[in-house]
Amino acid sequence: MKRFSLALFFAAASCFAAVPPAEKLLPADTLAFLTVPDWSKAQISFSNSSLGQLWGDASMKAFKEKFLEKFNTNAIQPLEKELGLKFSNYTSLAGGQFTIAVTQNGWDGRSDQQPGILWIVDTKDKSPQLKTNLAELRKKWTEDGKKMRTDKIRGVEFTTVIVTQELSKSLGQIVPGQKPAPEPDEPKPARKNIEWVIGQSDSLLIVSDAAKDVEKVLALQSGTSVPMLADQAAFAANAPMLRDAQYFLWINVKPIMSTLARRPEPKAEGDPLLGAPPSFEKILNAIGLSGVQTLAFNLTQAAHGSMGTVSINVPEAARKGIFTILAVNPKDASPPPFVPADAVKFDRWRIDLQKGWTTLENLIGEIVPGGGSIKLILDMAGKDKDPNFDFRKQLLANLGDDLITYEKSPRTQTAADLDSPPSVTLIGAKNAEQFASSLKALTSIFPPQMIKYKEREFLGRTVYSFTSPMGNQGEEPKPLSYAASAGYVAFSTDVAALEEFLRSGEGNVKPLREFAGMSDAAQKVGGSASGYFSFENQNETVRASFETAKKDPKAASALLGAGSLSTVLGIGAGGENKGYTEWFDFSLLPPYDRVSKYFHFDVSAINVSPNAITFRMFTPTPPQLRK
Repeated sequence: MKRFSLALFFAAASCFAAVPPAEKLLPADTLAFLTVPDWSKAQISFSNSSLGQLWGDASMKAFKEKFLEKFNTNAIQPLEKELGLKFSNYTSLAGGQFTIAVTQNGWDGRSDQQPGILWIVDTKDKSPQLKTNLAELRKKWTEDGKKMRTDKIRGVEFTTVIVTQELSKSLGQIVPGQKPAPEPDEPKPARKNIEWVIGQSDSLLIVSDAAKDVEKVLALQSGTSVPMLADQAAFAANAPMLRDAQYFLWINVKPIMSTLARRPEPKAEGDPLLGAPPSFEKILNAIGLSGVQTLAFNLTQAAHGSMGTVSINVPEAARKGIFTILAVNPKDASPPPFVPADAVKFDRWRIDLQKGWTTLENLIGEIVPGGGSIKLILDMAGKDKDPNFDFRKQLLANLGDDLITYEKSPRTQTAADLDSPPSVTLIGAKNAEQFASSLKALTSIFPPQMIKYKEREFLGRTVYSFTSPMGNQGEEPKPLSYAASAGYVAFSTDVAALEEFLRSGEGNVKPLREFAGMSDAAQKVGGSASGYFSFENQNETVRASFETAKKDPKAASALLGAGSLSTVLGIGAGGENKGYTEWFDFSLLPPYDRVSKYFHFDVSAINVSPNAITFRMFTPTPPQLRK
């Protein structure tokens, strides 16, 4: 009987000691949080995933070791020196929940008050080591002369360290090759001090720049009745997505947008002709962001593959701007028979294109000064050659509800071809031939000397082409060709790809829709009949990037998917950046065939409900990795 009583006692004690999940530890005013509910399980899951196995492959050792060496030398070590701590002493202790959160913390958009930042790490059975590490950290900070003090919050001892708002120029070195900003000529304003609170409560490591948030976490950890995130209606809509998720991100968009809209805006002089620029609040309303309630993302990796979901909670009645376009019609979006089997990317949107055009016109009219003049220019297009031409009747009224794009592998292993592979875009039209022939009228909005327009016949169809005035500076612009066929108007800058589409009606094309495993994978994301479906043959797209990057360092940004982020990352034109290429030495990559087994394909689809627009993505485990 005594043993039974003791068993009950220890069972009750263990229940008491259980760490609440993130939504029951975070305060009610949480604006956003990222959580890994079980760090140890997530690490194992990642190691077993195709990406984790790729990273651990022996053939990747040289590339990985050089990257880690550069990252540690240029980013981690300088920060550790300035902060007086070693990150691995704490990251290695994570065993349970790992959560990063942003709280309102009195942020109102008008004062200098900023949102709070909160870190919660459950060290589980390593809490004694955490206690030792924190004691040593306090001792080191004292020896280094750091400004600090010891405070008690709800009876728990915390160390408060005082730092300046601009922690270090070393933070800028986290981006490879990024040069520090030049010192301004004018005197700097006085730096505002920030107080970081760090301490331990049972097995939890808690770090925050807002002591009030720490107090709320401690109260919730102890079971005290304090308003928490789990009780908020905004979070309840996304709570099911957290169940069984290995990674979960949640953003309370509405209060963030409302606060941003209250920020004082600098006075801007309007153009005498175009008028004053719109306010930030007006831009948010026009785009449709003011109608979004929350955004949530989860990711789960399993033996059969990886599943990710993005849910944008925007009620049907509040949808404006881009969200009326995203709310696609529930129709078949699978690859049509004419999309060839060697297409490496495919997207199909069943959008009401007339409604979408109207939405874009209204959006531009609201946020672009003088936007109404753009509408007038389009309405007048073509009338210089044909007074009876009506842009809206002959073009807009012809738009259907189908938008398709597909892409093939680059023709050569060069950065230029990798950046612009053969692709075709198809616009569904009620009368495709009339739509195609009428498009020429739109060229009248450009000066005649900028347009080189041609027509030719191919398989009994008229192929139109003109040189776009929007080519990249310093490059010869590629002619854009288009033609009508099978109820679509097809556009491409690759003549061979366009002609292949026009020949597809002859029935000699092996279709993409027969790609092995696509149909089964589509069911994982809800099927391909909800209005949007996409496919990517990662084995081929990664092959092209992999092999091109090994031969041409300028293709590095394409391999990493940086694209338009090049400027933000400090990469020069064509990806030229010594620091960047030193971190990612693509010459050390193995031949692609050694690692091709780690790549397969992915699919995604959309689901539109009265309260949310949800994207689901699924990547099956590559056949060679299945157990």
